[in-house]
Amino acid sequence: MEFNVLCVIMAVAGLLLGVVADSVYRKNVSEKKLGSAEEEAKRILNEAIKTAESKQREAMVEAKEAILTARNEWEKEEKERRSDIQKQENRLQQKEENLDRKTDNIEKKEEALQAKMAELESAREEVEGIKARQMAELERISGMTAEEAKDMLVRQLEAEVTHESAAKIKEAETRLKEESEAMAREVIGLAIQRCAADHVAEATVSVVPLPSDDMKGRIIGREGRNIRTLETLTGVDLIIDDTPEAITVSCFDPVRREIARIALEKLIQDGRIHPARIEEMVEKAKREVDATIKAEGERAVFEANVHGLHPELIKLLGRMKYRTSYGQNVLNHSLEVSHLAGLMASELGGDVATAKRAGLLHDLGKAIDHEVEGSHVAIGVELARKYHESEEVIHAIEAHHNDVEAKTLVAVLVQAADAVSAARPGARRENLENYIKRLETLEGIGASFPGVEKCFAIQAGREIRIMVEPDKVSEDQMVLLAREVAKKIEDEMEYPGQIKVNIIRETKAVDYAK
Repeated sequence: MEFNVLCVIMAVAGLLLGVVADSVYRKNVSEKKLGSAEEEAKRILNEAIKTAESKQREAMVEAKEAILTARNEWEKEEKERRSDIQKQENRLQQKEENLDRKTDNIEKKEEALQAKMAELESAREEVEGIKARQMAELERISGMTAEEAKDMLVRQLEAEVTHESAAKIKEAETRLKEESEAMAREVIGLAIQRCAADHVAEATVSVVPLPSDDMKGRIIGREGRNIRTLETLTGVDLIIDDTPEAITVSCFDPVRREIARIALEKLIQDGRIHPARIEEMVEKAKREVDATIKAEGERAVFEANVHGLHPELIKLLGRMKYRTSYGQNVLNHSLEVSHLAGLMASELGGDVATAKRAGLLHDLGKAIDHEVEGSHVAIGVELARKYHESEEVIHAIEAHHNDVEAKTLVAVLVQAADAVSAARPGARRENLENYIKRLETLEGIGASFPGVEKCFAIQAGREIRIMVEPDKVSEDQMVLLAREVAKKIEDEMEYPGQIKVNIIRETKAVDYAK
């Protein structure tokens, strides 16, 4: 056992010796490596120092060269600046010398000007003295002061200027009137040319042809019951006379006359004529006429190119197909007025649609003036207002016969178009005897007033020209005379359209130069 312990101790001792020996060996090796590293570090440090010193010397050399170059450039620029400054100083010095010379010249001129001003002041005082002496002499000679003479000259100038102004105004008015009349004639002439219309005078009676004279007895019926029934149902007068194979239907209401004519033609065609059949045919004729009235109204609206009319207004327009005025068909007349007013509005730059609408409706009251009290103008205005027409259209209807003064372009155009349509040759029928009688009556009315020298009816009775004696009728009385003549014509005569009353007063002054 001791032996084993000894072996262990020896082993441990050997191990310790090995460890110590290895440590000593490693220490020696480390010391050697450390010495080599220090030597290498010293060598590298020496090389770095040498390299840095070399680089430093090179940098110093380059810096010195750059400083030298910059210094040379600065010296060059400084030299140039000094040269420029010297030049500027020279120019400034020259300018100062020039300014000094100019100042001297100005001072000399001022001195000369002051001398002239003094001379002028002296001359002005002398002129004022002369003027005062002359004014005093003039006042002494004229016997008026300066203010009085000035007032007299002002009054004379005012009178001359007033006279010249009046002459210029009158000249301008004359020229404007001539130009406006020429333009109006051109516009109306162009409208008439572009709106050509056929005219056929219509009568207030209708003639129904018969197949034979035997039919007259059947139409009269036993004890006249058939003809009485027809007249009672239609409100017309049937004239059965010696005219062969014809019966005349007479009535102031064209619609009733047309209903009677159609019913009579249907009865003649059917051959069965008795009161019950007559009543049936009259009802059929009424329906046909109502349909025709509606169709004619729609045709008129389409031809006039007027939109948005109330259906009742369209029916009223259709009724005018059977209405005549002095033999002129009122519906055709209204269509023509619509076209003429629209054409003239287009030429003058006015509202074409409103002008055509007002022209189409201007005689609307004639559709029912046989049934309603009042003039066709008043009836037309009431109807247009009832069916919500515009105020401009209502005013044109109201003014187309001068019941009120025309205040719009549309109203004036409708007036002109109405007169043109009615005045076309053949548009309205009037026998020669009535025509001559009307002109004689017109001249008699004009000549019935005191102070009238001559009186002529011209323009086919559409104008009366009255010459008055200037010593009996003054300028102001002319206006009143024209109004009185127009009022008397309205009260005592019946005439189509309107009549222009033209009063002429001529004053002459005669003298002789000797």
